[in-house]
Amino acid sequence: MIEILKVLVCMPFLLYACYADIKTRRVANETWVAMFGVGYIFIVTDLMSLGFPYLIRNLLSFAFIFIFVYVLFQLGAFGGADAKVLMVISLIVPTFPVITAYGNSFPLNGVPPIGLFAFSVFGNSVILTVIVPIGLALYNLVHNPLESIRRPLYMLTGYLTPISKLEKGHFRMIESYTETDKGVKFRFTRLGTELSSNVINELKGYLNEGKVQDRVWITPGLPFMIPITAGFITAVVFGDLIFYITMKFMMM
Repeated sequence: MIEILKVLVCMPFLLYACYADIKTRRVANETWVAMFGVGYIFIVTDLMSLGFPYLIRNLLSFAFIFIFVYVLFQLGAFGGADAKVLMVISLIVPTFPVITAYGNSFPLNGVPPIGLFAFSVFGNSVILTVIVPIGLALYNLVHNPLESIRRPLYMLTGYLTPISKLEKGHFRMIESYTETDKGVKFRFTRLGTELSSNVINELKGYLNEGKVQDRVWITPGLPFMIPITAGFITAVVFGDLIFYITMKFMMM
């Protein structure tokens, strides 16, 4: 019963974090303080019932996740909120919650050998982000098949949008651009170009002068809190996707 409550308590905070991440690309620190405050009840309850071994296991789980996400944060792999939510999850749910409901035992794929729940949440979230480029590719093949086939890297990372409808938001151009004597030249860049007011106005100016076509490739900034939440749900219901894929590959 307590495992179900842990999951149910975490979900509202994760869903709110998704909403905040979509709207502002920021999640207030108070969210994780409140999440830990509520989850602290379960930490104390487990400590009282399981004793010293639980405390050691919890501290080791937190230490591993802390070092892991800190390194990734320093490398710029994801933001501070993403790191903090994984650390809080590692404290509230240090090991896989085993839940029996409706005649089934969850996770359906069982508990992986490395039973660090937060680590599996992260692994699941990384795998689930693969859905994004697949979705973009399908969208581009339907709406802009010729451009997509001609630029396969573009169709996996972004989509075409009219310059005349560009607005500031959580987007980046896939390309950079330079005005030359022969017109405006675009080229692919790894970091892209931020769609600031100056950039948008300049592009619209080029459009009005007939120097560019009314379309540019842009890429949406995916809030990583969404894959983390999806990875959390997947870990609870199904299990560790990396472990599942590895076992399937070994059996082949």
